[in-house]
Amino acid sequence: MRIVLYSHDSVGLGHVRRNLALAHALSNQLPGLVDRPVTGLLITGTALAPAFRLPEGWDWVLLPGVAKSADGYLPRNLTLSMREFVSLRARLLQATLAGFRPHLVIVDRHATGVHGELETALRRARSAGPVRVVLGLREVLDSPAAALTEWARVGGPRVVKSLFDAIWVYGDPAVYDPVAAGEIPFALRKLIRYTGYLAEGRLSASGTSCMPGPYCLTTVGGGSDGYALASVAVAARIPDGLGHLVVAGPQMPAGQLEDLRRRARPGVKVVAAVDDIVFHLRHAGAVVSMGGYNTVCEILGTHIPALIVPRTQSRAEQRIRAASLAEAGYLEQHDVGTLTPEFLADWLASRFGTTVDRRRAVLDGLVRVPQLAAELLQPLVNADRSGADQSGTRSGTRRERAATARTKEGASRVAV
Repeated sequence: MRIVLYSHDSVGLGHVRRNLALAHALSNQLPGLVDRPVTGLLITGTALAPAFRLPEGWDWVLLPGVAKSADGYLPRNLTLSMREFVSLRARLLQATLAGFRPHLVIVDRHATGVHGELETALRRARSAGPVRVVLGLREVLDSPAAALTEWARVGGPRVVKSLFDAIWVYGDPAVYDPVAAGEIPFALRKLIRYTGYLAEGRLSASGTSCMPGPYCLTTVGGGSDGYALASVAVAARIPDGLGHLVVAGPQMPAGQLEDLRRRARPGVKVVAAVDDIVFHLRHAGAVVSMGGYNTVCEILGTHIPALIVPRTQSRAEQRIRAASLAEAGYLEQHDVGTLTPEFLADWLASRFGTTVDRRRAVLDGLVRVPQLAAELLQPLVNADRSGADQSGTRSGTRRERAATARTKEGASRVAV
């Protein structure tokens, strides 16, 4: 089974990290569900992607990078007009899908990619078939008004229905339901399947910590907009005997990273990245984090107390996620504008070593997604088996006819 996972990747690493978690889950579980080996491509727009560990049988396709400014998307590095840039990415996407001929395509978050770059590739893949195409959505998109504007930009429910066989929402509707909230058009409800959070089963491979003893952890995701939280974290006093690991993110500007290291209190270690953030999170005594989907999922898969300090600019996504999960009792939240080193120090001291019961949340999305994929792919598998059986029958019939002809020929020669 050939699988393609697409993410556009303009800001941060959230899209590609979510797709990578899905790739590992599909690679591990889908072969046993459809009785076929799995191979796949992860299409991404971030040059940092190859630093992540791939499942066996998978590879990367790196598109020219796209960045996001106050005026919208623009090329990250290339000196091209946006029209030329989108046309280039679109042709690369068409060639990739046409050459790889996937059975399953999962598109992360943006239905037709940057400025519609993916639409033609999807339509051609569907016409070439057989293929199943899925739109994968995090449980919170944005404020309802902003989300509905984006749906309209891609052509609304009519276009989405023509491109996709299903919509998978990676969340628990008992915590937050984007359809009820108005973030997903009601007309698409029949395509939607809720998977639960992609939380349990996140891979951890390192088995080693970069901290010598017990520690608390602050992480700000990719780091491009995490300086405000990290600067409070490095100034917070840490209880005696504890360390504080601050992961600033690989996309934090070098000047900001050096400033954090210079101002860090005793016991605070500032790093740009760690080999295995999941391992370090699971072994921390308390966690402070921004509200990105992947980090929150990694937290939900533990019993560790967490304080979420969501992004306040750009999208409302992180604020909505933090509020919904705090209301459910799974974590705490605080606004970065009123966060002080003193508050953070008190929170860490009072929460360190305690636990949070998150068993009521639906956290097994990385099990549910391969099951949903198998349901979509089963008709293709059955057709393949049927075709193979018919081919075998036809071949057998031809062999039988040939054998009969040879027998008759031999008999004729004997008679002569």
